[in-house]
Amino acid sequence: MRFKRIRKYFRKKNQNPTNNRKKVGIILFATSIGLFFLFATRLGYLVVVGNVAGTSLEKKTAALYEGSKVVKAKRGTIYDRNGVAIAEDATSYSLKAILSKNYKTGNKKLYVQSKDYEKVATILHDILGLDKKEVVSRLKEGAKNELYQVEFSGKGKNITLEKKKKIEQAMEKAGLSGLDFDEHPNRIYPNGVFASHFIGYAEPEVDDKGVDKGLVGKMGLEAAYNDILSGTDGEIVYQKDNYQNPLPGTVAQKKAAKDGQDIYTTLDSGLQTYLESLMDTAVKKYKPEDATAVLMEAKTGEILAMSQRPTFNPETKKEFSNKDFNWMNLLVEDRYEPGSTMKVMTTAAAIEDGVFNENETFTSGEIKVADATINDWDYQEQRRTLTMRQALSWSSNVGMVKLEQKMGDTWQNYLKKFGFGQSTYSGLPGENSGILPTNNIVDKAMSSFGQGIGVTNFQMMRAFSAIANNGKMLEPHYISKVVNSQTGTERVTEPEVVGNPISAQTATKVREYMRDVIESKDYGSAYGVYNVPGYKIAAKTGTAQIADEKNGGYYQGDTAYLYSIVEMIPAEDPEYVLYMTMKMPEHWEQKALGDIGNALLKRAMEFKDDQPASASENTEKIEVADYRNLGKDSAAADASKNGLVPIVIGTGSKIKEQGTPHGTKVLAGEKLILLTTGSEYYMPDVTNWSKADLVKLGDLLGVKVTFKGDGYCSGQSLAPYERIDGQKIEFTMSQ
Repeated sequence: MRFKRIRKYFRKKNQNPTNNRKKVGIILFATSIGLFFLFATRLGYLVVVGNVAGTSLEKKTAALYEGSKVVKAKRGTIYDRNGVAIAEDATSYSLKAILSKNYKTGNKKLYVQSKDYEKVATILHDILGLDKKEVVSRLKEGAKNELYQVEFSGKGKNITLEKKKKIEQAMEKAGLSGLDFDEHPNRIYPNGVFASHFIGYAEPEVDDKGVDKGLVGKMGLEAAYNDILSGTDGEIVYQKDNYQNPLPGTVAQKKAAKDGQDIYTTLDSGLQTYLESLMDTAVKKYKPEDATAVLMEAKTGEILAMSQRPTFNPETKKEFSNKDFNWMNLLVEDRYEPGSTMKVMTTAAAIEDGVFNENETFTSGEIKVADATINDWDYQEQRRTLTMRQALSWSSNVGMVKLEQKMGDTWQNYLKKFGFGQSTYSGLPGENSGILPTNNIVDKAMSSFGQGIGVTNFQMMRAFSAIANNGKMLEPHYISKVVNSQTGTERVTEPEVVGNPISAQTATKVREYMRDVIESKDYGSAYGVYNVPGYKIAAKTGTAQIADEKNGGYYQGDTAYLYSIVEMIPAEDPEYVLYMTMKMPEHWEQKALGDIGNALLKRAMEFKDDQPASASENTEKIEVADYRNLGKDSAAADASKNGLVPIVIGTGSKIKEQGTPHGTKVLAGEKLILLTTGSEYYMPDVTNWSKADLVKLGDLLGVKVTFKGDGYCSGQSLAPYERIDGQKIEFTMSQ
């Protein structure tokens, strides 16, 4: 019933077809007018405001016709002391042929046209050596498959800049178009194996997001100084045509590329190359597990040559495929027990402490220390009566233990004075700080002959410098200067005395005793092995047991030792210090290291008059960074890398305060005192410090400092490495 009523209502309201069409027409017309005004209003808004959902239409339009390209910055070059390139950029290129017919500007066709395939193939054959038939076939196949471009493997990759220019010139001369090149950053090491672990290598890197980061240092100097060697990329912008090709004459520089700074090392290419050759010969003959050699200028601490085996060629890196390849930079990362070369420092400490009598006699062979028996290397032979002077030349462990017992705790203090247990802050990755002997009476005794203590090669070189340089201990360094090629400024690294553990008289006496090692027929442990005609050499050999860290104790075997030698030439007033090690060779004889040392020192003395390039007067100042709250080792290493001399005070793990405020600009070579967290602070050796540096030290420690005299520090009321407990320290100054 209800349904019938509804149907009746609609029938009553229904009009004829003409009226219905009229009503629909009115509705459609009104709707059209409304939509027109809506679109007109929106269009007017867009024209006036020029913005849609926060996006600028003007910028969007410009982007369609504006392109940009990154201009890669040049990575800084690494040189030797005389300006010979050790590592440098050499951009390579890969070839591609554009085949898309849309690649044109106006009516000019910029792609490789089919009629020119043979001509293009001829050019590539003549310059790159590509097979003509293969080039033509590759081009035809790409065109058939409507590829935008084709590339060429083999000789079409790693093209030099010189060959790239030849191809471009040949194409231009023939009136041809369509060849283009992709640029690839590359790093070349023209000397091949050349202090490879120290120099390291850099290679192209792409991050997780696919962004090209260019060349990045992966090892050694390349990694440690990556921020200095790396530059800042620039950018160029240009207008594009409808086909997205650059319009001639529209290229403009938006941001200039900033090239990386150049680093001049202290290495001498002539001596370094010669050392590598000598090392190759010795390693091939004796087959050691590893070997090292470092040649340093005695009076400056500059390293002229350094090498290790195994090593690698940074050009090929083929050695990396060997799973047993040693990535460690042995000179700073390897901690080892040095053996008898430590006896040089033991003898020096005993002389300085006043307990050494060169004519005092003792019976060699063995000695009891607590529950341990310490033997001499010849303990199974007839016992000898030796003088204390002969204890050094004959390399008697018993004689050294007797000296250590006379010195008592003073010997442990001398180990600190010589820098053991303290990082050299070389700035190279992974440097080890070494370890001092424990308080165990046997460990202390063993440290006198180089066992029970952990050192690095650089630490040994630092200690030897005090013997060679008349008591003045120098930090070994390997950077001569850092040069900004764009501004012409340079930061020069100056020699820095980091301690005076012994007097000049003591150093002279020790070198005299060291001559006995190779000159004494009866008591020289290396008699007649080490010599350079025309010169006297001060030397000390070492034969150290090697700790088996996995199983405990020491390795056993006829050659299960670390053999070493330190040489200073000329003995009277050394110019050079050479330190070499050879670990666990298959067979051993004294001349294994002698063949290297004799030849290298002879060559070095011939070169001794060669001087590095003099520094420019346009010296760059260094802005001191903020090292607070950073780890002490990383902070000191960074300061050293940037040309400052870090002085770390305290036993804490982080830096609490620094003597020079961050942001201050100072000259290279200035001291930066870094105070660590914690409550225990020990007095550094401040010999030759200026009043300004001593005042900074007092301010940091909250200690009143007073001065007697003028000039530079020659004495201190609190001895080096003594704990700072008082509120006042007096310094004696002299010219």
